[in-house]
Amino acid sequence: MSTETNIQIPRTAYEVERFTLPNGLRVVLSPDRSAPVIGVAVVYDVGIRSEPEGRTGFAHLFEHLMFQGSANLEKLAHFRHVQGAGGTFNGSTHLDYTDYFETVPSNALERMLFLEADRMRGPRLTEENLKNQIDVVKEEIRVNVLNRPYGGFPWLKLPPVMFDTFPNAHDGYGSFSDLEAATVADAAEFFDKYYACGNATLSVSGDFDSAHARMLIERHFGDVPSRPAPTLADFDEPDLTAERRQSYVDRLAPLPAVASAWRVPNPVTDFAGYLPYVVLAEVLTDGDASRLVERLVLKDRTVTSVGGYLGFMGEPFEVRDPTALLLQSHLPPGGSVDKVLVTIDEELDRLATDGLTPGELARTQARMATHLLRETDAVLGRALRMAVLELQRGNPGLLNDLPHLIAEVTEEQIRSAAATLRPHRRASIEVVPGGNQ
Repeated sequence: MSTETNIQIPRTAYEVERFTLPNGLRVVLSPDRSAPVIGVAVVYDVGIRSEPEGRTGFAHLFEHLMFQGSANLEKLAHFRHVQGAGGTFNGSTHLDYTDYFETVPSNALERMLFLEADRMRGPRLTEENLKNQIDVVKEEIRVNVLNRPYGGFPWLKLPPVMFDTFPNAHDGYGSFSDLEAATVADAAEFFDKYYACGNATLSVSGDFDSAHARMLIERHFGDVPSRPAPTLADFDEPDLTAERRQSYVDRLAPLPAVASAWRVPNPVTDFAGYLPYVVLAEVLTDGDASRLVERLVLKDRTVTSVGGYLGFMGEPFEVRDPTALLLQSHLPPGGSVDKVLVTIDEELDRLATDGLTPGELARTQARMATHLLRETDAVLGRALRMAVLELQRGNPGLLNDLPHLIAEVTEEQIRSAAATLRPHRRASIEVVPGGNQ
């Protein structure tokens, strides 16, 4: 058993200011005058898990519609105004939220606030825009899933093995039939329900004066009509009591692959119980000295790569319950998935029984802290994380604490977490290469 020493993690002290407008919009400000740039993020508390049955892919489709013009802006105007200011922008759909964001020179702050407030009032939901974006999303599915080796592996393929309820198990990219059946009325209903001010957080990070920024935010967002936020759904379902395992043929995949997942504690209400699993995933897979890389890749050569992470979209601090610890591997030609799974079980048992080697935990925690600090060094990374932390936890300042909380996870907590990853709680999906044999 190792004796770990406390590692020294540089402490961040990003300023955090919070307030809520009368219409319910929550705002987080994090001024930083070190460079003349700002990040702006608006995050709505709606994601893939909120899609109604029969409307798979709708959360992502609606993200596209939010770029097709708004109350006072014609189609493509958002693109022109951001790029004309020298900035970049995008949006993305996740299991539990949808975000929209820009990085621009600091003199463009008011322009970005106007753009985001305008589409918060309402995007241009027309038959033409809807049909066009359905075609765009279908093409994304063709490129990213249907015509790509390992497309949708494992984030689309593993949830229906692990979960039984529609919110947790359905295809978040969407079926073509569901997408084609979507109507403008469906889009309007989705907007009215989920895109309310009270269901969103605005975050601004970077080079600005707080008082001036607050005045601009009140000017542009203050008169956005107030609508009640929907009741937050509970997507929980029972843990597995018997192993589940499925396979499918991927006609484009050149090699076999396997991904496994185990349920973990609630990442919001039991954060202290959840954190050891975040660290455990890295102990197992981060770097050549990690447990599974050393055993599976370098020693046994039963896999060509192995990775581990929390959450089906790899977002340990931006996900609600239920979620899971995932391990995924690609195998050499003729590789045995059974052998890989048995070896993983052996390594988990060994970790739970014998503990960590000297320096193993400290090395992992130092690497994790470095990644966390790098992710929030840029103003946009900071704005996005603070927005989601406010949305899901009411605590954007947790961003400053995360590296140290990671460093405080103990060896005993890691061992206890590893002991829970038993075969009877595991769901696995296997990729069988086909078509190129």
